[in-house]
Amino acid sequence: MRVILPAANFHGLASAVLLITLAVPAQAVDEASVEPISNAAEVEKTRKMPTDATLEANGVLIGTITFDRQNVFDTTKPAEDKALYRLANRWHILTRQSVILAQLLFRKGDPYSRRILDESERLLRANDYIYDVKITPVQYANGTVDILVWTRDVWTIAPEISFSRTGGENKTRLAISEQNLFGRGTTIRVSRENNVDRVTTRLAFFDNNLFRSRTSLFLNLSNSSDGNTQQLQVQRPFFALNTHWAAGGSILNDNLEKQFYDLGHTVAEYRQKVDRQVLFGGLSAGLQNGWVRRWTAGLVYDVNRFSPVVEGTLTELIPEDRRLIYPFIGFELLEDEFQTSANRDQMERTEDFYMGMRFTMSIGFASKNFDADRDALIYSLGASKGFGSMDRKAILLTSTMSGRVDGGNADNTLANLSARYYSRQSQHWLFFAAVYGSWGEDLDLDNFLELGGDNGLRGYPLRYQTGEARLLLSIEERYFTDWYPFRLFRVGFAAFADVGRTWGDNPAARAPLGWLRNVGVGLRIVPTRASGREIYHLDLAFPLDGDPSINSVQILLQTKTNF
Repeated sequence: MRVILPAANFHGLASAVLLITLAVPAQAVDEASVEPISNAAEVEKTRKMPTDATLEANGVLIGTITFDRQNVFDTTKPAEDKALYRLANRWHILTRQSVILAQLLFRKGDPYSRRILDESERLLRANDYIYDVKITPVQYANGTVDILVWTRDVWTIAPEISFSRTGGENKTRLAISEQNLFGRGTTIRVSRENNVDRVTTRLAFFDNNLFRSRTSLFLNLSNSSDGNTQQLQVQRPFFALNTHWAAGGSILNDNLEKQFYDLGHTVAEYRQKVDRQVLFGGLSAGLQNGWVRRWTAGLVYDVNRFSPVVEGTLTELIPEDRRLIYPFIGFELLEDEFQTSANRDQMERTEDFYMGMRFTMSIGFASKNFDADRDALIYSLGASKGFGSMDRKAILLTSTMSGRVDGGNADNTLANLSARYYSRQSQHWLFFAAVYGSWGEDLDLDNFLELGGDNGLRGYPLRYQTGEARLLLSIEERYFTDWYPFRLFRVGFAAFADVGRTWGDNPAARAPLGWLRNVGVGLRIVPTRASGREIYHLDLAFPLDGDPSINSVQILLQTKTNF
């Protein structure tokens, strides 16, 4: 029996264990159906809030904005009214009201819009330090409506303990992180990780609303046994549908050793140095008739240098250097269509799904006249669309394509297609199926496609097969229980089957083995009081194909952001 525990992140689990220790979109409305508000006193008398459509049709303005910031535990509930849960609440610093206010898309005096309230909810829910959000009108009088913003915090400071074991090699991670520093929405994290590739010490800093603005800052400094990484990104993105401009830039310096794999084992190696810098700006007319059009332009400096590993122990296989310096222009078309649901990829938590049509395009041209090493057209395309109802049956489609046109030849062409299908069978049961396909043509040597236990083929070692194309089909029967141990974890189960393969030769080893299949069962543990959206997977997977060295049972313990 072989144990595979790839990068199991116990941030949320450690938080919950710490607490155990302490304890022991608006629908379209026919205008004719909207009634004017003619008697505010009568509305107040009946204490009936007018509908969203009525408030919007009558040009009602937003009045007082009230905040109800809930702590980690709701001590009004007997099951959570415990002495040490109350102590945990006292130790926790609530998200500051100013942090929440800075992310709202409305202010006092603005026209009431249910769409704006819904989008503000989505923005707030995207924060790892907030478990859920509800924004509702609570009182109407004299042409204004008061708004209540309800949020629930989670525990954000905790030790992180991760461990894994593959083929006799131990991999661990020790860290301390705070994802809501002093209630200001700032993340800071220090970690030391020992994995199959390297030992890394890392410092990371992230703030999505720096100084209460719409500017985000991300900083990552890593020192590894085989190199180092420095990454900085500062940007004001298109943070909302009606955002009219964006700008930003990023810097990445990366110097690490990379390996080729065959049947889960390293067979060749090289060193890669990356120097990438991006500067961009964007303009948009905002949301118009349910659609958003955005234009971006910028400059890219992208240099990749490859060399042998000093005192290397594996076969040398060195990709060609690339020096691409180019301006680019991009376009995005976005439809305003979202749905919310629960018990799909998470448990008992509001989930936001984008269902509208989205199309993206970016084109750049590198030239030797601008210090590039070639004349090349660099392009990327993307499209996505959702169909159906997330409360019943729905399918989400996504496709991308990218590559270069160099001297009339298509180089490093990579096309991806994914389809995810959800079918609710009952309150507790959900059928899920997914297809992930990738096709490459004349791929750069450092960009070949891998398939194994670390990316969906759960019955096989990580990076088991490599090629220029791959296909993976996964089906799951998901069961969401009502079991809520210590009011800290949600528990679920899954039965699954995976089928996949790669095509094309591995540049460092043998040809792919063909179709590979596995079946299995799994336990899902979802922390509800800790920051992040981690779900802890404990899976037993049984491979049905593969080479004779494959063990009959694979045990996987890993952290994912979906069920």
